[in-house]
Amino acid sequence: MTELYPSTPTAPSRRTTLRAAGGGALLLGLGLTGCRSAVSESAEPAGGADARPKRGGTLTVAVNTDFTPSLLFAQSGQSLQQRLIYNTLTRYDDRLEPQPELATSWEYAQDGRSITLRLRAGVVFHDGRPFTADDVIFAVKNLQNPVRAAQLRATAAAVSGFEKRGDHELVLRLAHRVNNLFDLFEFMIITDRHSVEAAVTGKKLNGTGPFRLVEWRPGAGLSLQRHEKYWQPDRPHLDGVEIRVIPQADALVSSLRTGQSQLSYSVPGRNLPVIEGAADLTVSEYATGGGASYLGVNTSVAPLGDRTVRHALAWAVDRERILKQVLGGYGLASATPWPKSSPAYTEAGRTHYRHDPGKARELLRSAGHTRLDLPLLHVNLPSETALAEAIQYDLKQIGVHVTLQPTDPATAQKHLISQSMPALWAMGHGFAQVQPSTLAVSAYPFNEAKNTSRFRSAAYTRVVREAWTSPVTGAEANALRQRITDTLLDEAFVIDLVIRGSVQVASNKLHGATLNKFSYLNLDHAYLAG
Repeated sequence: MTELYPSTPTAPSRRTTLRAAGGGALLLGLGLTGCRSAVSESAEPAGGADARPKRGGTLTVAVNTDFTPSLLFAQSGQSLQQRLIYNTLTRYDDRLEPQPELATSWEYAQDGRSITLRLRAGVVFHDGRPFTADDVIFAVKNLQNPVRAAQLRATAAAVSGFEKRGDHELVLRLAHRVNNLFDLFEFMIITDRHSVEAAVTGKKLNGTGPFRLVEWRPGAGLSLQRHEKYWQPDRPHLDGVEIRVIPQADALVSSLRTGQSQLSYSVPGRNLPVIEGAADLTVSEYATGGGASYLGVNTSVAPLGDRTVRHALAWAVDRERILKQVLGGYGLASATPWPKSSPAYTEAGRTHYRHDPGKARELLRSAGHTRLDLPLLHVNLPSETALAEAIQYDLKQIGVHVTLQPTDPATAQKHLISQSMPALWAMGHGFAQVQPSTLAVSAYPFNEAKNTSRFRSAAYTRVVREAWTSPVTGAEANALRQRITDTLLDEAFVIDLVIRGSVQVASNKLHGATLNKFSYLNLDHAYLAG
């Protein structure tokens, strides 16, 4: 049956700490035979047991970046609306056990080379068409399509065959064993196969989720209305959702403080102290390690192909200062990508690189350099600019002078995907919060086959592939994870700085909003009180 890693408890901070879907143990996702998960449909309201759900009202969510249709199938800063419009096959609970969504149960074959999915009946798309096994087949093939920007393509590509057993039972056959299949199932949104090309242009987003798209106003936001035939009885409670794009930090904070917006995950760390003092707002942290801030290094740009130079950069950055000043203290300074909830996490890895500018200068000199002048791309949002400026300051202390290149989020993401970054870049990444093998086979900065840093290593590929296709418990699994971590630290083509959860700022009137492991917003049980 299901084997789980024990969770790594973390003490709550001085703020409220929320458990998002998947904040503890990690699912074995390989070799599960005859396992069936029970539905857990309830969500504890934020206001406690006395808070009673109320039907009606429109929730306004403030975001700092617009929806980018071309990135519909990739996880990015524009993914918040995914679970509002679309469902996924499964979702992780607090212990990272998969729970039913459009798949109600599943059974692995003994050899781990196939999985049988039983699908939920009575589900309809927003246009009224019934959901069937054909939609799951399309969803997998869609992610296999190289024209789609999709981080979990390698896992989708491991599905080599389909066997339909009626409209609501499907067997997925695998070319080889993989241990992150349920990461794919939570990541993969179920879109309408008949209108996918209209979806990637933003013209029509037809899903089975709790809300249907009424209008996308480029640069301004999305308007969503309740899906009256949603498969969960009497859900959602809300009549609608407005997603408003407010790029300026001060304006975004003002919209929350004045009640024009009731929810946001986009408040920069520097602005959180202002919010924390507001009587009608609550700041909460999803301590799942769903993301991380990092410094990316293009190893094809001289002299960054020299590992000693990359080590110098890793020792130069003051991670604790970034945590405090840029992220407002929310997160964990770390030289590795793993949150504490991951079985790949070790304290030795987290502290491997510390702030030591003297050592960094010595390494740079040993590589034959006393000064370097390099460009550094960053997203032109307040929190990302603050991160880039902090890195710029620290690197200057060791003789590395960087010129900042502010870039809009969609363009930065396209550079990331196409491996067209300049010498350095500062951004955020995900995929360390789920099965550890997913990071190295899926995340653009880390992908062993084709990463943004243009780093290639036969040894790295070998250990990643072995970790991806092997069981994930026991001494061998621990050793494989450690070898991946050691490679990331030693090669330093991605220099991790701070593990960060999603910081939620919400009106005290809002109850029941949650995030999944890929930061898709779930409002199935959310409501506005008062």
